[in-house]
Amino acid sequence: MQETIRIADGAFEERLGYKFSAKELLERALTHSSAVPELRSAGAEEAVAAVLPRDNERLEFLGDAVLELLASEYLLGAFPEWSEGQLSKSRARIVNASSLEMAARRLRLGEHLRLGRGEEKTGGREKQTLLADAFEAVVAAVYLDGGLGAAREVLRRVLFEQALEERGERIAESDRKSALQELLQGQGRAPAEYRMAGESGPDHQKVFQIEVWIDGEYMATGEGSTKKEAEQRAARSALDQLKRAQAKG
Repeated sequence: MQETIRIADGAFEERLGYKFSAKELLERALTHSSAVPELRSAGAEEAVAAVLPRDNERLEFLGDAVLELLASEYLLGAFPEWSEGQLSKSRARIVNASSLEMAARRLRLGEHLRLGRGEEKTGGREKQTLLADAFEAVVAAVYLDGGLGAAREVLRRVLFEQALEERGERIAESDRKSALQELLQGQGRAPAEYRMAGESGPDHQKVFQIEVWIDGEYMATGEGSTKKEAEQRAARSALDQLKRAQAKG
C-alpha cells in the first residue's frame, strides 16, 4: 500500500486546477476501500472513530449526482437547439465510465490513489472502474470544498471541453436519426426507412451506401465506413431537406 498520498507538492491540484482548503477531502477522495483496513491497523489504534481513514465510496455517490447536474447544464448551454433525447444521449456519453477514465488518466489520478496491497498487486491503478470512481469522488470533494461553481469550472476544463473535442463529430452527428424520428413524429408521419443501396471497396476498407425513405419516397443517401455511420449521414441529409422545406413554407 502507498503509505502517503503525494499531494503535498500540489502536483495533482495543479493538474486539476483547484487548490483544496480541506486537504482531508482530497485524501478521502483518493482512498480506495481496499486501503482502509491497512491504514487503520498501521497507526490509528488510539484515534477516535471520527478521524479514522475512510474510503471514497460515499464521495463517489455524491460526485455522480454533481456530474449529472453539471453535464446537463453544460450541454443545455452548448447546444440550445438540441432535443431532450439528444441531450440525454450526449450526457450519457460524457459521464460514462470510459469518458471518466480518460479524464482521470489525463490528471494522472492513478498515481495518487491509496490502495490496499492486494489491489495494488492486481494493477488497481490502471483499472477503469477504480479510476472512474475516484474521479467522481474528486468531483464531490471539489464540490464540498469550494461549492458548485468550483466543481463547474473544474469539470468544464478537465472533462466537458475535452470530451466534446475528442468526440467532436461523433457527438454532433450521433443523434441525427433520433432527431429525424422526432421531427417526423411531431408531424404525425411514419418513421423513416433505411435501405441498403450498396457497398464498395475491399473488406478492410468498406464503404456502405444507405438510402433513407420517408412516406415511401426516396429522400437521401449517406455513405460511411459502417452501416450505422452511413445511416446517420443519410438522416442528416434528409433532416436538412425537411428543415429547409419547413422554413420555406
